[in-house]
Amino acid sequence: MNCKISFIGCGNMGFALMSAASRVLPAENIFITDTDIKKAQNAEASIGAKILHSNIDAAASGDFIFLAVKPQILTQVLNEIAPYVKSRQTAPVVVSMAAGWPISKIQSLLGENTPVARIMPNTPALIGKGMIALSASQEVSVQKIEELEELLGGAGIVDSIDEHYMDAVTGLSGSGPAFVYLFIEALADGAVRSGMPRDKALLYASQTVTGAAAMVQETGKHPGELKDMVTSPGGTTIAGIAALEDGAFRSTVMKAVEASWKRSKELG
Repeated sequence: MNCKISFIGCGNMGFALMSAASRVLPAENIFITDTDIKKAQNAEASIGAKILHSNIDAAASGDFIFLAVKPQILTQVLNEIAPYVKSRQTAPVVVSMAAGWPISKIQSLLGENTPVARIMPNTPALIGKGMIALSASQEVSVQKIEELEELLGGAGIVDSIDEHYMDAVTGLSGSGPAFVYLFIEALADGAVRSGMPRDKALLYASQTVTGAAAMVQETGKHPGELKDMVTSPGGTTIAGIAALEDGAFRSTVMKAVEASWKRSKELG
């Protein structure tokens, strides 16, 4: 693979994706810019990426331009780079990971025919276990989509999805790891309350969640069916499930995803 990519912003998610890209690209083909020079220097030291002086340089350098900035400052960044994106003889693919920002809104600032891809990764991408949703405008060729999937593949599963679902993806897999971390912490707290040492409780809680998730993925069975496999009549598990239902566990989780979905739409 011989394309060049630029990252505007190299926070946790930007760094995770450029690290994944470095598995299929030579380091000299990866360019970065960030207002926090220490973050940029860390990326340079870790993967050999080249630090650029400005967002304008980034817009002029990459075949793919990744916008790894917060939604609240995306307007500022797009207005800054728009003239340079428009002036390119061969249009770059602009890749946004900003929650709530539809492709059409990005194109309204960059030019309506600008090739734009929208992605929603999550933090497990930092260890190559991410879930990355991908939508693209009609201006992005099949070849470019395949190249983008290859660039992102080292960060986890890349799934093409209709952009209509992207806000729901944000609420589910974008915000979801935080909900899972709370659940793991709560499981461990319950074990500590029952007398288990904290380090052992965290080990057992995290591996239990890892194993349960793998069972859903690898068996293809519905989670309800797998739950029933663990739940014997009058046993310990049904007693725990009853306690969860007393606390409206499923309803609360559904409301958490819905609240994140609504916030994503507000950010757009």
